[in-house]
Amino acid sequence: MSVPSTAGGEIVSDERELSAYLESGCKPPSDWRVGTEHEKFLFRRSGHGPIPYDGEAGVRALLEGLARRGWQEVREGETLIGLVKGMANVSLEPGGQFELSGAPFDSIHETAEEVSAHLAEMLAVGGALGIGALGLGFQPSLTRAEIPWMPKGRYAIMRAYMPKRGQEGQDMMLRTCTIQANLDFGSEADMVKKFRMSLALQPVVTALFANSPFRDGKPSGFKSRRAQVWTDTDPDRTGDLPFVFETGFGFERYVDYALDVPMYFVLRNGRYIDVSGQSFRDFLKGELPGFPGELPTFSDWADHLTTIFPEVRLKRYLEMRGADGGPESHIDALPALWTGLFYDAAALDAAWDLVKGWTRTDRAELKAAVPRAALEATVAGRSVQDVARDMLAISRSGLRARARLNAQGQDEGIFLDPLDRIVETGLTRADGMLALYHGRWNGSVDPVFDEYAY
Repeated sequence: MSVPSTAGGEIVSDERELSAYLESGCKPPSDWRVGTEHEKFLFRRSGHGPIPYDGEAGVRALLEGLARRGWQEVREGETLIGLVKGMANVSLEPGGQFELSGAPFDSIHETAEEVSAHLAEMLAVGGALGIGALGLGFQPSLTRAEIPWMPKGRYAIMRAYMPKRGQEGQDMMLRTCTIQANLDFGSEADMVKKFRMSLALQPVVTALFANSPFRDGKPSGFKSRRAQVWTDTDPDRTGDLPFVFETGFGFERYVDYALDVPMYFVLRNGRYIDVSGQSFRDFLKGELPGFPGELPTFSDWADHLTTIFPEVRLKRYLEMRGADGGPESHIDALPALWTGLFYDAAALDAAWDLVKGWTRTDRAELKAAVPRAALEATVAGRSVQDVARDMLAISRSGLRARARLNAQGQDEGIFLDPLDRIVETGLTRADGMLALYHGRWNGSVDPVFDEYAY
């Protein structure tokens, strides 16, 4: 989760203003950009234990070390909770997962440079503190009870509320990591087309990026344990969003949905006010029980949108949220994959053709099957492996048409190469780790911290 919203303190007086807020994200194609977010698990190099917030070699010390390299500190009261540099920021997830929310770039070549520089800087500072970083979708060895909570106000509210709505909410907070790509739209119609296509294809991406087969030091029975966690986190703010595929869907319909998602908090003067389970609709009328007589601002609305967790999330851009955390090559591959599908008209049409015949039942069954089966799942009579092969070919054609070249004359399709290998072999990173666990690792997950660390 990023640092607190800066959307503005202007009072919202009408639902139509909330739709207009989303619509203000429409941009001409010349201004379309891609942003990449990625989370990493921190661990102690010696013994592979968790990293607390405090202490000479804790998370705060890592943030302070990066601040000495030119990052601006972000504080909640006296507590250092994040960093900002330009349009990028570093933030802490609830269990100390370390996230970079990258700047928006014109090309994946620039994104890759940002990712490489961030990892190098983080590892240089962390290495001096004995801190390592791991790119997986689910914490492979530590139990929920062994992971320290980070001292952020919103997390205390969410921690208390999560068990009321599902069994896996605190695992989502403490033990998952993801890679996310943020992309633009040109109009409401363009947003709708991209939303539908990407929401249908998200489980295919989950399968391609499956990289979390372990839980509590042993195989979990899932290739993406992270994806499975989301099936029992909070039904009010997760799920398939079938209304996206209904006639008439647009900004207003998404606002209507978001208003019915229960709130977590209101942020005022640096303090989080617990309004968990209460209604933003009541807030609009000045009738919020936990904050009576007060009206929301656009910052409140922006914050509320961050507490909704579908696999595609609408803000003033679209967020692709379906991939497990992974290695540097996957951090580059995810935005490349979606950029190829989103930013070339022919590719967008071809991607929609892949999924437009899927029924609501097809989509729901696919989403349910992928966490366990990954590429071996099926949808509408086809294997996910075959759909993924077609998806990659379409994306590569879109990237070729964009013609964003590096100094060697290569387009952004080079970042899809690791995904091509997965599709051709049918073996995800989760499959590779499971083979090692049952072979050379002799039934231990501990080697993952050495062999799969950044």
